[in-house]
Amino acid sequence: MICPHCTWDNVPGAEQCFRCGQDLSQLDLPVAQDRVERSLMEDLVGSLQPQQAVAIPSSATLREAMRLLLTHNIGALLIVSPEGTLEGILSERDLLAKVAARDSVPLERPVSEYMTRNPETVDSTDKLAFALHKMDSGGYRHLPVVHEGVICGMISVRDMLVHFTRLCKHG
Repeated sequence: MICPHCTWDNVPGAEQCFRCGQDLSQLDLPVAQDRVERSLMEDLVGSLQPQQAVAIPSSATLREAMRLLLTHNIGALLIVSPEGTLEGILSERDLLAKVAARDSVPLERPVSEYMTRNPETVDSTDKLAFALHKMDSGGYRHLPVVHEGVICGMISVRDMLVHFTRLCKHG
């Protein structure tokens, strides 16, 4: 990175100029090129207005869970304790990998046996880029949204797509 003050050619990613000591850290920050990039860098997860999550207790049956997924046309349910704390998530992928992949699973079994425990979450104050990165790197299509430890809702890849499509249409 070339120092704008003394033109010294520093090592890429250097925090300070080796020659003059000038701060270079601000020169290495990404700059948004369009509305979508700006939204990723600046907008908060809360701006997606996360949908109220459908939640069930860990004692609920697979049959009840599948009925709720179909009734609400959603891809994941939150599994909560009696106190309302997040214990897990049961997604369509869990049902396919852990239930449908087996020869026979009684649908009266509790969801606690098939849910993903301690799921990744995002805070409503996290940036969209952070949430999208979590989804991408973890292979998640749904993320529970919390704020100060309280469940606020759930976001999905579809929510992100709708948000970015809206930005593109109004651009």
